[in-house]
Amino acid sequence: MSSKSKTALNRELDAFGLSQVDIEKVLKLALANGGALAELFFEDSDATRLIFEDSHVEKVIQGRDRGCGLRILFNNRSVYGYTTDLEQSSLETLASTLAAAVDRGSDGSEPDFSEWRSAEQPIAEIANYRIKRDPRQATLLEKKAICERADRSARAACKDAKQVTVMFLDKLRKILVLNSDGLISKDEKTYAHLVCEVVATRDDVMESALESDGGYVGMEFFEGDRAESIAGSAARQVNVLLSAVPAPSGSMPVVLAAEAGGTMIHEAVGHGLEADLACNGLSVYQGKVGQMVASPLITVIDDGTLPERRGSYAFDDEGTASKKTVLIENGILKGFLVDRLSAMKFDLPATGNGRRETFRNKPIVRMTNTYIAPGKHDPAEILRETKLGIFVKAMGGGQVNTVTGDFVFAVTEGYLIRDGKIAEPIRGATLVGNGPEIMKKVDRVGTDLGFATGTCGKDGQGAPVTDAQPTLRIPEMTVGGEVPMDRYWTA
Repeated sequence: MSSKSKTALNRELDAFGLSQVDIEKVLKLALANGGALAELFFEDSDATRLIFEDSHVEKVIQGRDRGCGLRILFNNRSVYGYTTDLEQSSLETLASTLAAAVDRGSDGSEPDFSEWRSAEQPIAEIANYRIKRDPRQATLLEKKAICERADRSARAACKDAKQVTVMFLDKLRKILVLNSDGLISKDEKTYAHLVCEVVATRDDVMESALESDGGYVGMEFFEGDRAESIAGSAARQVNVLLSAVPAPSGSMPVVLAAEAGGTMIHEAVGHGLEADLACNGLSVYQGKVGQMVASPLITVIDDGTLPERRGSYAFDDEGTASKKTVLIENGILKGFLVDRLSAMKFDLPATGNGRRETFRNKPIVRMTNTYIAPGKHDPAEILRETKLGIFVKAMGGGQVNTVTGDFVFAVTEGYLIRDGKIAEPIRGATLVGNGPEIMKKVDRVGTDLGFATGTCGKDGQGAPVTDAQPTLRIPEMTVGGEVPMDRYWTA
């Protein structure tokens, strides 16, 4: 091994407090029975969660989590384990234990570690996430003050509020990935997030709404009226729901506002484009690369390089550099999101979408920041051209069957459309359809783009993501509601 290569390895080990660990010995033990790749994933995270409820601090949770996961890939399969003990003996035991589960003589050869190389660094602004002030430098009193501002704003905006809960969350996450191919990859991310939930009652009707915002940002993100804006949005939604009429039921035009934030594209389309599903017979999109799967107006992109966004990172949890991946272009399916295991199994290029919740979890294919690219239609004109239907401003939870593409989603804020104008608010509406079929029906795509942050669940793991979309119109879509359509419109 060259002195330069050894220096690069030792530098990263020292920075992670692992100067006494013989990484090469651990990886060689992991591949003692064969295998295509052995991968060590070290993580060190420091997090704070402040819960502010009923106008006082209810709970403060602070903690540090540190450990290592080891994965061995062999015969297009994997075995995984982890430990919180980062001493040499513990790591060797983990490696030997996992190696015993590998088919003896499986694909691969013993690594020689003649050269360690650092992963290619993405553009600088992604790597440093533009943090100006680390949340860990802020006191609990400062974080409490932000929660108090949100609480006061929500209560002032919603006189019927019975409960307001505000959460301030921040986290520093450091990772170091080392594998038997000689790859060295590291990432460090500072994350902050504010969540506000408002519960209110009026005339025996109870409604709730939740709003949140944040990402890989510092305390500067909450300067100005950011806290008041988040809380005010939740309060406004509750006020709307308390005065809403029952939603109509039937097939009708639906306009999805940019504020809806891309929930539909994430759930109804995005998961079906993850290679572990799309190439294993678990997605409606399997075998359709090069085919028309959406309207020519639709381009779908997954981009983990967007500055500050909640789904961004410099490297994924396998050490692959983050990138922008065009999944659907002008309605044509271009490809899938791919992690390292899927790349080996299906002979595809890895796209930097191998993610895990913590070192306790093996990496799986996950989205990052997934969105429909803006189009050429004026959002206001899209509404004016729609004489009747419903206008969806905010989406809630739902379910999707990736094998068939069928989905159902709740509408958390919606309105009737009368003569091209937004009319009465509605409650109790659901959107029902099939992802590819609905995407093919889209006939208007706005010039705007609205983002929403969230946590995506898959295989028991949560991953921070962002979804986005412009204003969209689906000329015919099934809406589940409580009353017949003719209650509000006549043919």
